[in-house]
Amino acid sequence: MARGRKQHPIFENVEIIDAGSEGKAVAKVDNMVLFVTGGIPGDVCDVQVTKKKKSFMEGRILKLHKLSDKRQKAFCSHFGTCGGCKWQELNYDDQLIYKQKQVQDNFKHLGKFEFPEIETILPSEETQYYRNKLEFTFSNKKWLTADEMGQENHQMNALGFHVPRKFDKIVNVDHCYLQGDNSNEIRNKVRDFALKSNFTFFDIRQQHGFLRNLIIRTSSTGDVMVVVCFYENNNDNIESMMEHLKKSFPQITSLMYVVNEKKNDTIGDLDIQLHSGNPFIMEEMEGVKFKIGPKSFYQTNSKQAYELYKITRDFAGIGENDTVYDLYTGTGTIANFIAKDCKKVVGVEYVPEAIEDAKVNSTQNDIKNTSFFAGDMKDILNNEFIATNGQPDVIITDPPRAGMHEDVLKVILNAEAQKVVYVSCNPATQARDLNLLDEKYKVSKVRPVDMFPHTHHVENVVLLELKTK
Repeated sequence: MARGRKQHPIFENVEIIDAGSEGKAVAKVDNMVLFVTGGIPGDVCDVQVTKKKKSFMEGRILKLHKLSDKRQKAFCSHFGTCGGCKWQELNYDDQLIYKQKQVQDNFKHLGKFEFPEIETILPSEETQYYRNKLEFTFSNKKWLTADEMGQENHQMNALGFHVPRKFDKIVNVDHCYLQGDNSNEIRNKVRDFALKSNFTFFDIRQQHGFLRNLIIRTSSTGDVMVVVCFYENNNDNIESMMEHLKKSFPQITSLMYVVNEKKNDTIGDLDIQLHSGNPFIMEEMEGVKFKIGPKSFYQTNSKQAYELYKITRDFAGIGENDTVYDLYTGTGTIANFIAKDCKKVVGVEYVPEAIEDAKVNSTQNDIKNTSFFAGDMKDILNNEFIATNGQPDVIITDPPRAGMHEDVLKVILNAEAQKVVYVSCNPATQARDLNLLDEKYKVSKVRPVDMFPHTHHVENVVLLELKTK
């Protein structure tokens, strides 16, 4: 039953029936899909509609009448305000069920190809403190809690995460369950030192302020990288902050900074300055060591990345005489991981710095059967490239969330490798790409992997085999 204004109705006693994209719950009202923020399948609640389109509505819970038996108590004090870990109130076993269902639904509804029964999703051994990289934002516009709004003389500087849909508001994070003790201690002491030093925090609307971002990376080998991003190029203040970090945290093995005067937070096109330590941290898998720089991509769940790559290697079934192409190779993690199993690996990646790291990773591990190329995939990967570097027997591809460019898919089709292993962090774009590859390839295996507990995100590995003519 609806009441209130027509454009923003309230629906009573709505049952949440599913978990949808972007962490939102799903209900159906008046034959329309209603996406509900904060709902758990099995909840019965009153919902205030906040947005109405032709084919769906969005809303928020006003009152819970019945709690789902899938609910659990959120463990983080910032839950509900911070934009991360939106599935904390859904117990982990059910998170895995809905992630596997997400792959199944995307393949069923978006895919025009046949696929076998999807293998059971691989859980993450660690469901807290599993990330090896976090980026925090300095802001002079702190998000005030209900308790803080009743107080006077607020401290409005904050260091933490963005509030959803509030680009200029930052949750002042006290403890984050995504990264371990080093990260929490470094972040909090950096904030304390900045406040005591009267350093200005960034104002994203007015584009001014000294401190902008803080990036903390850790590795399974015990290395710690800290990159401080400043907006103002104030040498004295920069030196003061960096020396404080160096003296306070001897465990930091790579201490770096960058001045970013642009209107966006990306640092990929900027020069990173080394203050002390090494300009990289090290990761390791099966005795193979990987150099990771401040701009390098590396899977953010180190332990689960190893499991992901083992599944990828198993699906590929690489032979000692095979030539393997590793597309979107990053720092050459997969390429160097599988190099011992094949004749030759050719890696291609957009970021030049990552390719340099990939080459170093091969050299330091005495791997001599790899070659790496930097550039836009759709421009580099053409028929001439294949003629020069050899016909691939196996192609491994791990593209960004947007999936692969149509030109890249055409080259893969023309190359006619016997097997393609497609690793994806977005089953929807993966299904779209598989539709095009269906011209010559059949999907033989599918295995989801949970890389990001307490979020709706899911990684998915697909084996494609060349169809017989």
